[in-house]
This record gives sequence, structure tokens and C-alpha cells, in this order.
Amino acid sequence: MSVEGLPPRMTAIAEVLLCSSVPTQVLIASILAMAGWMPFDEAGQLSLRFVVTLSVADTIVLVGLMVALTVAHGERVRDLWLGSRPVGREAIIGALLIPVVFFLVVVLLTVLMAVAPWLHNVPTNPLEQMAGTAGGAALLAIVAILAGGVREELQRAFLLRRFERHLGGAAVGVVVLSVAFGLGHNVQGWDAVITTGLLGAFWAVLYLRRRSAVAPLVSHAGFNALEVLRVAITGS
Repeated sequence: MSVEGLPPRMTAIAEVLLCSSVPTQVLIASILAMAGWMPFDEAGQLSLRFVVTLSVADTIVLVGLMVALTVAHGERVRDLWLGSRPVGREAIIGALLIPVVFFLVVVLLTVLMAVAPWLHNVPTNPLEQMAGTAGGAALLAIVAILAGGVREELQRAFLLRRFERHLGGAAVGVVVLSVAFGLGHNVQGWDAVITTGLLGAFWAVLYLRRRSAVAPLVSHAGFNALEVLRVAITGS
């Protein structure tokens, strides 16, 4: 039995659901709504202030939850997220993977547009609209790096550990989490769902191979930062 009094499998399921970002974001969004902060502005576009606040708050709450649960299981946070490899070398590997990931995404989106153009069902990415000004692009970059790169990779490692030990194994975790990761970007279109799902699988496998979240974190954060920069420069 686990420390929570439930069988390990049930505990793992509860922790996966709790740390999936859905409960925390729903709670935080409800609090913001009660404070008068709406997700959309008067023009019907996503509110940058709302997105930034929700993302940063969710990152803080979620990381705190994962740390507390890891410690409650008698495990070390360092072992989960940093492993035994030198952090500097892992960061360099992650940085070297940024252009590789960027190239693969360009190729994949090009192929999808050629063979299945109907998947591009969102002509204008709502997140891109928020990067129309220098200030908006800067804030969006912070969100992309902090909530995208940092939170999602720490979250991925935490959830993969639950699947690996109690929920069918690492392969099941990679598939389930990658599908969920892709679907979490459905507001950007089905082509983005497929692309981000495959990216999620890539970063998940990278974590499992290296047992450190540093390389996927740097790769993910760097890719997101480049995407915001690209949108800020090209406007699309």
C-alpha cells in the first residue's frame, strides 16, 4: 500500500490526474474569473494578461505539487529531474537539439500541408496574435519558456515515472502523454496537434534515454523561444 493508503496503481492514477494541469488550470482560471479576469478580450481574442497569469500560476502550483508528492514517496527531486549526468553537458545536448527539432517541425508541417491540408483548420494561430507587439512577444516568450519548456518537461518526467512504475510501463506513458500533449494544443489546429504530439514523444524518449529532464527542457524551451521570435519577425 502507498503512503496515501491506496494501492500504488490507484495512487499513480490520482497523481497523474492531479498533475495533468487540468485541475490546477481549472481552479486558477476560476479564481481569475471571480477576480474579473476573462480568457478573451472584447474583440474575442485570447487575453495575453490572462494567459500569462494562468500559465505562470499553474507552473508554480504544479511544480510545488510534484515536489511535495515526490518527497512524500521518499524520493529525491534531484534524482527525478536531474539524474546522475552532468547538468552542463545535458544543457549543451539540449541546445544542440534545438535546430534539429526546428528543422523536423518545418519538414513535418510541410508534409502535412501537402498530403492533408484540411488538418490546417486554424488559419490564424490565436497565440500568434498575442505576439504582434514587442511587449506581447516578450511576455509570450516568457510563457513559452517557463510554462512550455520548464513546466511541461518537469511534468513529463514526473508523469512518465508514474507510468513506468505502476501504469503499464514507459512505452504506454510515452503514447498516452504524447497524445494528451498534442490534444492540449488543439486550439492551434489539428496539424499542431499532430506536430506537438510527436514532439512530446521525442522529448519523452529523450528523457527516458538520459534519465535527466535537462536536455529535453533546454530543447523544448529553446524551440519555443525560436517560435515566438519567428512569429514576432514574420507575423505568421
